[in-house]
Amino acid sequence: MGRPRRELAGSVLPALAGVCAALLGRSLFSRALLFKLRRDVAALNDGDYAPLLAGYAPDAVLRFNEGDHRWAGEHRGRDAIARFLEEFVRAGLQGEIVEAFFAGAPWRMTLLVRFDDRARSPSGEEMYSNRTVLYARTRWGRIVWQEDFYEDTERIGALDAQLRALGIDPAAHGHAGDPSATAR
Repeated sequence: MGRPRRELAGSVLPALAGVCAALLGRSLFSRALLFKLRRDVAALNDGDYAPLLAGYAPDAVLRFNEGDHRWAGEHRGRDAIARFLEEFVRAGLQGEIVEAFFAGAPWRMTLLVRFDDRARSPSGEEMYSNRTVLYARTRWGRIVWQEDFYEDTERIGALDAQLRALGIDPAAHGHAGDPSATAR
Protein backbone atom coordinates (compact mmCIF):
# COMPACT_ATOMS: atom_id res chain seq x y z
CA MET A 1 0.00 0.00 0.00
CA GLY A 2 2.81 2.42 0.89
CA ARG A 3 4.77 1.73 -2.23
CA PRO A 4 2.16 2.98 -4.79
CA ARG A 5 1.95 6.29 -2.89
CA ARG A 6 5.71 6.70 -3.15
CA GLU A 7 5.60 5.94 -6.85
CA LEU A 8 2.78 8.46 -7.28
CA ALA A 9 4.68 11.06 -5.24
CA GLY A 10 7.79 10.30 -7.27
CA SER A 11 5.99 11.14 -10.52
CA VAL A 12 3.82 14.03 -9.29
CA LEU A 13 6.48 15.98 -7.41
CA PRO A 14 8.80 16.49 -10.41
CA ALA A 15 5.84 17.56 -12.55
CA LEU A 16 4.68 19.97 -9.85
CA ALA A 17 8.21 21.34 -9.53
CA GLY A 18 8.30 21.87 -13.32
CA VAL A 19 5.01 23.76 -13.28
CA CYS A 20 6.22 25.94 -10.40
CA ALA A 21 9.49 26.67 -12.22
CA ALA A 22 7.59 27.62 -15.39
CA LEU A 23 5.28 29.96 -13.46
CA LEU A 24 8.23 31.54 -11.66
CA GLY A 25 10.09 31.98 -14.94
CA ARG A 26 7.05 33.57 -16.55
CA SER A 27 6.65 35.94 -13.59
CA LEU A 28 10.31 36.95 -13.71
CA PHE A 29 10.14 37.49 -17.48
CA SER A 30 7.06 39.71 -17.13
CA ARG A 31 8.71 41.73 -14.36
CA ALA A 32 11.87 42.17 -16.44
CA LEU A 33 9.85 43.30 -19.45
CA LEU A 34 7.87 45.78 -17.34
CA PHE A 35 11.13 47.11 -15.85
CA LYS A 36 12.56 47.60 -19.37
CA LEU A 37 9.42 49.36 -20.62
CA ARG A 38 9.35 51.72 -17.63
CA ARG A 39 13.06 52.48 -18.07
CA ASP A 40 12.51 53.20 -21.79
CA VAL A 41 9.57 55.51 -21.01
CA ALA A 42 11.70 57.34 -18.40
CA ALA A 43 14.31 57.93 -21.13
CA LEU A 44 11.54 59.12 -23.48
CA ASN A 45 10.38 61.56 -20.80
CA ASP A 46 13.97 62.85 -20.64
CA GLY A 47 13.95 63.43 -24.41
CA ASP A 48 15.72 60.23 -25.50
CA TYR A 49 13.44 58.02 -27.58
CA ALA A 50 16.26 55.72 -28.83
CA PRO A 51 15.81 53.02 -26.12
CA LEU A 52 12.07 52.80 -26.82
CA LEU A 53 12.63 52.82 -30.60
CA ALA A 54 15.08 49.91 -30.25
CA GLY A 55 12.16 47.80 -29.02
CA TYR A 56 10.45 47.97 -32.43
CA ALA A 57 11.17 45.56 -35.27
CA PRO A 58 12.55 47.25 -38.43
CA ASP A 59 9.23 46.61 -40.22
CA ALA A 60 6.97 47.46 -37.27
CA VAL A 61 3.65 49.28 -37.71
CA LEU A 62 2.30 51.79 -35.19
CA ARG A 63 -1.35 52.78 -35.72
CA PHE A 64 -2.49 55.98 -34.09
CA ASN A 65 -5.99 57.42 -34.20
CA GLU A 66 -6.97 59.49 -37.21
CA GLY A 67 -7.51 63.20 -36.84
CA ASP A 68 -6.13 66.61 -37.59
CA HIS A 69 -2.89 66.35 -35.62
CA ARG A 70 0.78 65.57 -36.13
CA TRP A 71 0.60 61.99 -34.83
CA ALA A 72 -2.37 60.76 -36.92
CA GLY A 73 -2.29 57.66 -39.06
CA GLU A 74 -0.25 54.56 -39.61
CA HIS A 75 3.50 54.74 -39.14
CA ARG A 76 5.32 51.96 -41.00
CA GLY A 77 8.91 51.07 -40.23
CA ARG A 78 11.36 52.25 -37.62
CA ASP A 79 12.10 55.53 -39.43
CA ALA A 80 8.44 56.57 -39.37
CA ILE A 81 8.10 55.46 -35.74
CA ALA A 82 11.21 57.52 -34.90
CA ARG A 83 9.49 60.60 -36.39
CA PHE A 84 6.38 59.82 -34.33
CA LEU A 85 8.43 59.58 -31.13
CA GLU A 86 10.39 62.71 -32.05
CA GLU A 87 7.11 64.62 -32.21
CA PHE A 88 6.14 63.19 -28.80
CA VAL A 89 9.38 64.58 -27.36
CA ARG A 90 9.11 67.93 -29.21
CA ALA A 91 5.62 68.39 -27.77
CA GLY A 92 6.98 68.01 -24.23
CA LEU A 93 4.71 65.06 -23.55
CA GLN A 94 5.42 62.98 -20.48
CA GLY A 95 4.15 59.43 -20.14
CA GLU A 96 3.73 56.85 -17.43
CA ILE A 97 3.08 53.12 -17.58
CA VAL A 98 0.31 52.56 -15.07
CA GLU A 99 -0.25 48.86 -15.64
CA ALA A 100 0.77 46.14 -18.09
CA PHE A 101 -0.48 42.71 -19.12
CA PHE A 102 1.56 40.18 -21.08
CA ALA A 103 0.28 36.99 -22.72
CA GLY A 104 1.74 34.39 -25.03
CA ALA A 105 5.11 32.88 -25.68
CA PRO A 106 8.20 35.09 -26.09
CA TRP A 107 8.27 34.47 -29.85
CA ARG A 108 4.69 35.78 -30.21
CA MET A 109 3.64 37.84 -27.22
CA THR A 110 0.72 40.23 -26.82
CA LEU A 111 1.03 43.31 -24.61
CA LEU A 112 -1.67 45.55 -23.20
CA VAL A 113 -0.24 48.61 -21.51
CA ARG A 114 -2.17 51.33 -19.69
CA PHE A 115 -0.21 54.47 -20.57
CA ASP A 116 -1.15 57.92 -19.29
CA ASP A 117 0.36 60.99 -20.89
CA ARG A 118 0.29 64.70 -20.17
CA ALA A 119 1.85 67.97 -21.26
CA ARG A 120 2.47 71.26 -19.49
CA SER A 121 2.60 74.74 -20.95
CA PRO A 122 5.78 76.81 -20.65
CA SER A 123 4.22 78.42 -17.55
CA GLY A 124 3.78 74.99 -15.94
CA GLU A 125 0.01 74.66 -16.31
CA GLU A 126 -1.33 71.31 -17.45
CA MET A 127 -2.55 71.75 -21.01
CA TYR A 128 -3.16 68.10 -21.87
CA SER A 129 -3.86 64.84 -20.09
CA ASN A 130 -5.15 61.56 -21.48
CA ARG A 131 -5.39 57.85 -20.72
CA THR A 132 -4.38 55.27 -23.27
CA VAL A 133 -4.28 51.55 -23.82
CA LEU A 134 -1.46 50.41 -26.07
CA TYR A 135 -2.18 47.07 -27.73
CA ALA A 136 0.92 45.47 -29.21
CA ARG A 137 2.13 42.21 -30.68
CA THR A 138 5.76 41.21 -30.48
CA ARG A 139 8.08 38.79 -32.16
CA TRP A 140 10.98 37.67 -29.99
CA GLY A 141 10.75 40.75 -27.78
CA ARG A 142 10.39 43.37 -30.53
CA ILE A 143 7.12 45.15 -31.27
CA VAL A 144 5.88 44.31 -34.77
CA TRP A 145 2.42 45.91 -34.51
CA GLN A 146 0.95 48.46 -32.12
CA GLU A 147 -2.32 50.31 -31.97
CA ASP A 148 -3.07 53.06 -29.44
CA PHE A 149 -6.56 53.61 -28.02
CA TYR A 150 -7.17 56.95 -26.28
CA GLU A 151 -9.85 57.83 -23.76
CA ASP A 152 -10.51 61.12 -25.57
CA THR A 153 -9.15 61.51 -29.09
CA GLU A 154 -10.31 65.14 -29.39
CA ARG A 155 -7.80 66.15 -26.71
CA ILE A 156 -4.95 65.18 -29.07
CA GLY A 157 -6.09 67.61 -31.78
CA ALA A 158 -6.60 70.32 -29.16
CA LEU A 159 -3.05 69.73 -27.88
CA ASP A 160 -1.66 70.01 -31.40
CA ALA A 161 -3.49 73.32 -31.89
CA GLN A 162 -2.09 74.63 -28.59
CA LEU A 163 1.42 73.54 -29.58
CA ARG A 164 1.14 75.39 -32.90
CA ALA A 165 -0.12 78.50 -31.06
CA LEU A 166 3.02 78.28 -28.92
CA GLY A 167 5.16 78.07 -32.07
CA ILE A 168 5.88 74.34 -31.72
CA ASP A 169 5.11 73.20 -35.23
CA PRO A 170 5.68 69.66 -36.48
CA ALA A 171 9.30 68.96 -37.42
CA ALA A 172 10.51 69.80 -40.93
CA HIS A 173 9.88 66.22 -42.09
CA GLY A 174 6.20 67.11 -42.09
CA HIS A 175 3.10 65.78 -40.48
CA ALA A 176 4.00 62.41 -38.96
CA GLY A 177 0.73 60.94 -40.22
CA ASP A 178 1.20 62.04 -43.83
CA PRO A 179 1.62 59.11 -46.24
CA SER A 180 4.81 60.76 -47.53
CA ALA A 181 6.21 60.77 -44.01
CA THR A 182 5.34 57.15 -43.26
CA ALA A 183 5.97 55.41 -46.57
CA ARG A 184 9.04 53.23 -46.85
